[in-house]
Amino acid sequence: MAGLNGARERRVRTGGIELCVAELGDTDRPTVLLVHGYPDSKEVWSEVAVRLAEEFHVVLYDVRGHGRSTAPVPLRGGFTLEKLTDDFLAVADAVSPDRPVHLVGHDWGSVQAWEFATVQRTEGRIASFTSMSGPSLDHFGHWIKQRMTRPTPRRIGQLLGQGAKSWYVYMLHTPVLPELAWRGPLGKRWPKVLERVEKVPAGDYPTSSLPDDAAHGAWLYRDNVRARLGRPRPDAYAHVPVQLITPTGDAFLSERLYDDLGTWVPDLTRRTLPAKHWVPRTRPDQLSAWIAEFVRANEDAAARAPKPVAAKSDVKPEYAERFGGQLVLVTGAASGIGRATAFAFAEAGARVVAVDRDAEGAVRTAEMARLIGAPEAWGETVDVADEQAMEQLAAKVAAEYGVVDVLVNNAGIGLTGSFFATSGEEWKRVLDVNLWGVIHGCRFFGAQMTARGQGGHIVNTASAAAFQPSRALPAYSTSKAAVLMLSECLRAELADQGIGVSAICPGIVNTSITATARFAGVTDAAEEKRRQQKASRLYGLRNYPPEKVADAILGAVLHDRAVVPVTPEARGAHLLSRLSPGALRALARWQPPA
Repeated sequence: MAGLNGARERRVRTGGIELCVAELGDTDRPTVLLVHGYPDSKEVWSEVAVRLAEEFHVVLYDVRGHGRSTAPVPLRGGFTLEKLTDDFLAVADAVSPDRPVHLVGHDWGSVQAWEFATVQRTEGRIASFTSMSGPSLDHFGHWIKQRMTRPTPRRIGQLLGQGAKSWYVYMLHTPVLPELAWRGPLGKRWPKVLERVEKVPAGDYPTSSLPDDAAHGAWLYRDNVRARLGRPRPDAYAHVPVQLITPTGDAFLSERLYDDLGTWVPDLTRRTLPAKHWVPRTRPDQLSAWIAEFVRANEDAAARAPKPVAAKSDVKPEYAERFGGQLVLVTGAASGIGRATAFAFAEAGARVVAVDRDAEGAVRTAEMARLIGAPEAWGETVDVADEQAMEQLAAKVAAEYGVVDVLVNNAGIGLTGSFFATSGEEWKRVLDVNLWGVIHGCRFFGAQMTARGQGGHIVNTASAAAFQPSRALPAYSTSKAAVLMLSECLRAELADQGIGVSAICPGIVNTSITATARFAGVTDAAEEKRRQQKASRLYGLRNYPPEKVADAILGAVLHDRAVVPVTPEARGAHLLSRLSPGALRALARWQPPA
């Protein structure tokens, strides 16, 4: 069975047809039932299924007329939502007769699963429902009616926007032509279309049954769309907890379709994913993590109660929606801004890779991240200045955890001293960590994001020193100015691929960087220690917490901001650099006392 090696197969008879059902995992565990969309077969789920099978009993079936399931005769009238509900119940009764199943649907699999989750006769058979890229036709019908009966310029724009995205629905309602196209040139070229447009990896999907699957599946639209959109059910309320995963780059569905969903779903969890339509093939790692988390949370009523973590309630809803389950890697995560950033992403429900050359510190950050909300967190050790080590880390993270969704290049070191007092070796070390460390991270992790073709975000920690010259910080300021310009250049280069790049520019923040900062020209250890302690007291008196910088980082990713000065002095310096650079140059001549 292509893509589902080791799956157990059975046939389930219902309504005069036979459904091909595949099972993976231990049957004593909770059952996760995956329903595919159009023009797919169950193999679209193979990458997700094998991941979920490590923890759950996973069931997939070919929808009637698709894959290795038989087609109704005649086709017309054989694909109504009522008959698809009969099929679901037959499969659920066969694979999990004594326990409700956790339902997952994509595309038309989600459309029909909305029916399953909102009709009375399925109550008690579904424990939870995860929906992606497929709305309820009833909810869609009400959405259209609201915008037509109470039009505003905004609502009319939404209607026109979704109408343009639904061009293929009109085509599928034409007689004969869709069947001829799918069994002819379109069926042959479809795999290449998915590779080029959706960035779906080449392999054993789609299967050879695609032309027949697509031809039969046209009746899903013909049997249901016009009837339901014109006469939506008034009682289409979900009787199960629902997790909605919305790919922000979906070419077929507008995000606005789900604006009113809370009216119909009392228990709703929202997730957004920077990806295109075919997420089961392009983002199986992310989907598996979110599905598994949702299944665990809904296995019983007690598990659905809020976790007793005070910080969790303070998380902004938009952060949880945007970052929940995403893979975030933070360098310099053992302390300071890096540690606070790792925790902020963990509180938002992200999976976190905490990276630092301090192995114990990285592990401690990961352990705490798990306690405060990260479904998974790992500590990794690396010196960001080491190109080979960074390349190996990127390969390890991709192989063991997946492709990073958000990269935070935060590791850095401080160096104070005049230009001529700074040795060549000191210059090299500052640039190796502060600049080359960022370059290595962008090169290796950014290349993985680009190859995946589903977007992402890179955050580079620069500094207010990037645009505020200082006679006391020539090496440090140069390294941070280079990071700022690198970020601007990368932002321009990666924009077409949906990868955002942000430069974060804090001013004086109360972190431990002062305790490890070096002072050029100072050879006496006691004198260097005295200066470190003095700088630490100054930063402590300023007392600007790293948590505020972390919040700025999450906001920068959420809103795709280019340059983010964080502290008041950083914002002031950034403004002066634009309006009155001469004032900053005059200030740069000030000699701080030793």
